Amino acid sequence: MKIHKTIRYQQIFYVFICIVFSGCKTSAPIEITPENYHASVDKVTEIMIHDIFSPPVASRVFAYPNIAAYEILVQKDSVYKTLSSTLNGLSPIPKVKKEVNVNLNLAAIIAHLEISKKLIFSENKFEVLQDSLYTHWQHINKTEFEHSKKYALTVVKHIKKWMDADNYNQTRTMPKYTVDTDDDSRWQPTPPAYMDAIEPHWNKIRPFLLTAADQFKPITHPKFSLEKDSKFYKELLEVYNISQEITKKGDASEEIAIAQFWDCNPYVSVTRGHFMFATKKITPGAHWIGIVKIAAKKTNANFMETVNAYTKTSLAIADGFISCWDEKYRSNLIRPETLINQHIDADWQPILQTPPFPEYTSGHSVISGAASVVLTSIFGNNFNFNDTTELQFGLPIRSYASFYDASSEAALSRMYGGIHYRAAVDIGLSQGKELGEFVVSQLNK
Repeated sequence: MKIHKTIRYQQIFYVFICIVFSGCKTSAPIEITPENYHASVDKVTEIMIHDIFSPPVASRVFAYPNIAAYEILVQKDSVYKTLSSTLNGLSPIPKVKKEVNVNLNLAAIIAHLEISKKLIFSENKFEVLQDSLYTHWQHINKTEFEHSKKYALTVVKHIKKWMDADNYNQTRTMPKYTVDTDDDSRWQPTPPAYMDAIEPHWNKIRPFLLTAADQFKPITHPKFSLEKDSKFYKELLEVYNISQEITKKGDASEEIAIAQFWDCNPYVSVTRGHFMFATKKITPGAHWIGIVKIAAKKTNANFMETVNAYTKTSLAIADGFISCWDEKYRSNLIRPETLINQHIDADWQPILQTPPFPEYTSGHSVISGAASVVLTSIFGNNFNFNDTTELQFGLPIRSYASFYDASSEAALSRMYGGIHYRAAVDIGLSQGKELGEFVVSQLNK
C-alpha cells in the first residue's frame, strides 16, 4: 500500500511539472516560458528559506544565476546589451556555435538551475525539481536538450570561475565580530538569542557594479549621546514613543501591519520554556525579487524581459547590501532595544525581533531604495501593484501606487518595528536610491 502511494505521488508530481513547464509534448522545439523562470526563482527562494540564508548572502545567491541566464539570452537580442565589461571582472561568456542546435531559452534556465544548485546548501531539494525537468525536456526533444545543456554548462563553468573570485570563500574563514564593551555607542548582541553579528566582512565581497564598497558612504548618524536634549536621544525616544502608541492600538493597527509585512527576518528565534526554535521567512531581498515577479506577470513580460528584470534588480540588491554592510560595521551603532532597556524601560520589547548586526544604516531602507529605482527604470513611474509576496506567511495583500511608494513604506516599517532610529531609515533610503541611480546609469551605458 505504501509503495502504491509513493508511485501515485510521483505521478501527481510529474503531471504538475508538465502543466507548469509547458505541457508534456513530444514535438520540437522545447518551449520555455516566463512561468518556467519564475518557478526556478521561486524554488531558489523556497530552499533559501529552509537553509536560513542571511540577507547579504541571499542577495549573492539571487544575482549569479540571473546573470548567467541573462548573458546567454542577450547574445542574440537586439534590445539588451551584454553585462560583460560592465560588471566588475566579468569577461564575455563562450558564444553559441551557429551550427549547433541550441535553444537559448532552455540553455538560460538550465544555467540558472545549475548555478543556483551550487549556491544553496540543500542541493538534494533542488535536484528533485531539476531532475524532473531534465527528464521531461529530454522526453520532448533529446537532441535539443543535450545540445542546450552542453552549452549551458560551458557558461556555468565560466560564471562559476568569475563567481569564485569574489572573496566570498575567503570571508568564510575571517574572524568573528568582537563586541566592544568599553564603548556605550557600539553594537551589542540583542535578545532573545544574543546571536553573533552577521557578516562583519561583507564589505570585502567584490561588488558587481560599485567601484568600491564605500562608494555611497552615507553621512554620519547623529552623534551618540544620552543627553535628553541631544538629537540622538530624541531619535531614541521617538522609537520608544512610536512603539508605545502603536501597542495601545492593538494588533489591528496599520503600523503593526506594515511592520510585520516588511519584517522579512529569515531567522526569528522563539523561546517556549526550555526550548528555542526558529521561524523562517524570506529575506528583504527575496521580498523585492517577489515584486519583480509580480511586475513581470502584470506586464506580460516575455522571457528576455523577465530575465532582464530579475537580473538588474538582483544586481542593485546585491550591491546595496555591500554598501549598507560597509557602513554598518564602520559606524557600529548600538540598537534602540539595547539602549531603551538600559535607560528608559527595562521591560520594553520591539514589535519586531531585532536582527543580529549593527544599526546604521537600515538594510531594508538601502536595498528597497535601490530596487525601487531599478524597477521604476524598467516598468515606469506610478506602476501600481498588489504585493502578494507575504501571503505564504499568512499576511494579507498590500497595494502600492509605485515602487517608490513601496520602498518608503518598507523603510518606515523598521521604525514601526522598533529596530531602527529615524536617521538609519531616512538616510538609508537616500543611500539606496543614490546607489540605484548609479546602477541604472551603468547598465544603460
